Amino acid sequence: ISGYSLVIQARDSGIPPLSSSVTVNVDISDVNDNSPVFTPANYTAVIQENKPVGTSILQLVVTDKDSFHNGPPFTFTILTGNEEEEFTLDPHGVLRSAVIFKHMVATEYVLCVQAKDSGKPQQVSHTYIQVRVIEESIHKPTAIPLEIFIVTMEDDFPGGVIGKIHATDQDVYDVLTYTLKSEQKSLFKVNSHDGKIIALGGLDNGKYILNVSVSDGRFQVPIDVVVHVEQLLQEMLQNTVTIRFENVSPEDFVGLHMHGFRRTLRNAVLSQKQDSLHIISIQPVAGSNQLDMLFAVQMHNSGFYKPAYLIQKLTNARRHLENVIRISAVLEKNCSGLDCQEQHCEQSLSIDSHSLMTYSTARISFVCPRFYRNVRCMC
Repeated sequence: ISGYSLVIQARDSGIPPLSSSVTVNVDISDVNDNSPVFTPANYTAVIQENKPVGTSILQLVVTDKDSFHNGPPFTFTILTGNEEEEFTLDPHGVLRSAVIFKHMVATEYVLCVQAKDSGKPQQVSHTYIQVRVIEESIHKPTAIPLEIFIVTMEDDFPGGVIGKIHATDQDVYDVLTYTLKSEQKSLFKVNSHDGKIIALGGLDNGKYILNVSVSDGRFQVPIDVVVHVEQLLQEMLQNTVTIRFENVSPEDFVGLHMHGFRRTLRNAVLSQKQDSLHIISIQPVAGSNQLDMLFAVQMHNSGFYKPAYLIQKLTNARRHLENVIRISAVLEKNCSGLDCQEQHCEQSLSIDSHSLMTYSTARISFVCPRFYRNVRCMC
């Protein structure tokens, strides 16, 4: 406890008794009686041979139970094990290489490191760091090509994470980093540590091919990343049909079924090859294991097929569609729970273009807006 605040009252013996109060603040001064604590108590680290001078090997983590003026900043010193000055330790506790290590020269170093706090008198602690020198990378990273589909409402794309690159390396201790060519950084970014792809706001309709690469420090491998952006038209929302699937998650649908179902659906509902199928959104049904897929079909002369026509086509082809994935229902109007006849049910569909849902797998990612369906009786 760093302090107390006391209210003290003095009362006399007169009739009537009179009193007054005063506040007394008591501050407890900290004494530097705690040593710095390393977490963990001792460390192990590895560095690959032939890494450049200044390569980061390890970050020391030190805490102190004393108050701030008796704790950090800490002073770090390598006491033993660094007689040939192969290592440096900066004021932030980062251990770095001071030479280019060779696995044939030495395979292991043991350093004794001291941390000293800022109190008076100073307290110290020690830790041991075992550093192993391993052979340099012999395997190139491998990465899976990624295709990303973004559906957005006209020019209202807010940006965000749209997918993640999946890369591996057979060299156990390799650390992979991801880079994007500079000329594309005005529209996209790639997290250098985990491979997440971020799209900035205001993407235009079209196809983007990203020049992404992954490196293990020795080998650099290009990755095929293709981004398709489709902007919705308001007229699409007035001509949508919903297919409800049974027992499938959005990620499984995107990764396992979307390409095959899209192809089968095109064959089922398109009257002419020039017609266009638009998958507008996919969204889990709350409180169930069902999934809704919202779509519309555009005629080659730019109009849209009416929902009733599409539903008739779907009904005729339902057996073929269910060879790909199990369908629970085909919905134009969803009036379940409302006490009105079908012809008196009015449905409105709204899209929240700022609430994006990203369903990402290793090979394919689908980014779409959240939609809301409102129904009411007109009888």
